[in-house]
Amino acid sequence: MNPLPDPEEQAVAPPIRDRYLTIPNLLCLVRLLGSPGLIPIALQGRNELFLWVFLFLAATDWVDGKLAILLDQRSVFGARLDSWADATLYAALALGVIILYGSTLNAELPWIAMAIASYGVSTLAGFWKYKRWPSYHTRAAKTSWLLTGVAVVALFSDWSILPLRIAATAVILTNLEALLITLISPRWRSDVTSIYHAWRELHRTG
Repeated sequence: MNPLPDPEEQAVAPPIRDRYLTIPNLLCLVRLLGSPGLIPIALQGRNELFLWVFLFLAATDWVDGKLAILLDQRSVFGARLDSWADATLYAALALGVIILYGSTLNAELPWIAMAIASYGVSTLAGFWKYKRWPSYHTRAAKTSWLLTGVAVVALFSDWSILPLRIAATAVILTNLEALLITLISPRWRSDVTSIYHAWRELHRTG
């Protein structure tokens, strides 16, 4: 990929290459195919195994993004695959945690429901406007993933439920930002750093 002169432009510019068989895409595929495996683990009540498998799958999300940049293997297909894999992991995590900690999470269901609902609205808006899955991968989304990981570890270690509420709030705000990006962006794009970068690009091209 040719270097872009402005890091701000790089945050909103779409990936140039569209390749399929790359190391980052293979890691996304591992996450996509491995995430449903969390459900039978939860049904067996194997809390520790569930936690370690989740952390491994979540780590592939961090690694594939870094490798895509370091190996110059960013692609439109990779951005979409990453979003599909993330959604699958989020869904498997939510269902697995409810199976394992249903009674503990009764009071937290409104938080979880709002996080899921905000994601659904944001995704449907992308399908309605662009006829495809939004794949923004904002900084807020990356922060939400980190907070979710901390929340899962706190829950499984019986430490505190507070990180779960913080993570749910971060997810809701992230999804609202993604919704705003969809509303103001005239065309589909991947890897948008934030609403500010989307707004800046809109005014630059408009």
